[in-house]
Amino acid sequence: MNHSMTPLITNDAIVLGILISILAVIFKTSKSIRPFWKKFYTAVPSLLLCYFIPSLFNSAGIISGDQSSLYFVVSRYFLPSSLVLLTISIDLKAILNLGPKAVGMFLVGTFGIIIGGPVSIVIISIFSPEIVGGSGDNAVWRGLTTVAGDWIGGGANQTAMKEVFQVNDFLFSAVTTIEIIVANIWLGFLLYGAANYEKIDKWLKADHSAIDEVRLKIESFQKKHARVADLSELTTICAIGFGATAIAHFGAGIISPWIFENAPALAKYNLTSDFFWIVIISTTIGLALSFTRARNLEGAGASRVGTLFLYMLVATIGMKMDVLAIFSNPGLILVCALWIVIHAGLLILVAKLIKAPFFFIAVGSQANIGGAASAPIVASAFHPALAPVGVLLAVLGYALGTYGAWLCGLAMQAVAP
Repeated sequence: MNHSMTPLITNDAIVLGILISILAVIFKTSKSIRPFWKKFYTAVPSLLLCYFIPSLFNSAGIISGDQSSLYFVVSRYFLPSSLVLLTISIDLKAILNLGPKAVGMFLVGTFGIIIGGPVSIVIISIFSPEIVGGSGDNAVWRGLTTVAGDWIGGGANQTAMKEVFQVNDFLFSAVTTIEIIVANIWLGFLLYGAANYEKIDKWLKADHSAIDEVRLKIESFQKKHARVADLSELTTICAIGFGATAIAHFGAGIISPWIFENAPALAKYNLTSDFFWIVIISTTIGLALSFTRARNLEGAGASRVGTLFLYMLVATIGMKMDVLAIFSNPGLILVCALWIVIHAGLLILVAKLIKAPFFFIAVGSQANIGGAASAPIVASAFHPALAPVGVLLAVLGYALGTYGAWLCGLAMQAVAP
């Protein structure tokens, strides 16, 4: 779809109705006992559909992620609530027991992005130097530094690279469109892998007992306290989720402007970003509540409500992806795709060597490439209780983003034709 065109449906109330209906149909059919649906969902993970079907609606021009404010609303209001509700029942000790492999694989992913950029340029320049050529502020390597910023850290790191390496606006918008598409396709692969992680772990000869332990602890806690929630409990669950979101927004509104005024140099760590503080504060509140009686709300369905909010985010992320835009600049697609392949290949190689489970590959990769919005989605595909692992690693990515992208940028400049 041409993004300057007006989509068929522009009313966000209608778009929201469509997205929630898509989710309802997917959830309903995925629970069906009919042979067709059973076979279908064995091959296609339901989470992948929640993400892919809205992208088809966007590509067909029925709805538009660019012209809708739903992603902003869901990522700012529902994602923080989701993080609180998914974190309430967490067993922090069990999460810490996941050990150094989680952080180690995340750092391998970061390293894969730092070397993936220059290696991709070298490989592509052998076959087609014009794709990665250009001079002055039109040099393609400059534009690719913003990809490194986004893929290691996030939006603030990306903007920092645009300024540091003086990327012109036209190149920046072309590169940004393509890196989002490639990153979203990779997210689809990770979600598919998450649904089939047992087969992958067998191939990796990985020990996923620590992850299973966290999952089983949460599941037994859920079973032990499970009950049909009454209106009072459901209202309390929503009050905790949105109340914590309110506190997070309030805190972010004070902290980020204060840092911007008093320590502007910290902008490169995302510390002047409201969204960064909203995610940090809401996750911290959730962790704090996991030590209180609020934890018992898990039995009334706290994590189910949190998971629904997270799936709403998945649908709005999907709605922003235009699968047809891939053909707008095929050369750059090739560079970014090769870059991801190098990043993924390195993760798989190290995982095979240290027998790390696929969970660490998926979350380590997405904490880099997707950041705090989509890392918890991938983590929760293994179990909702694991969502905070994604958030904690994504925060690490924000801290490393500017340094890693700057090193990657210098390396790309050195090898560019």
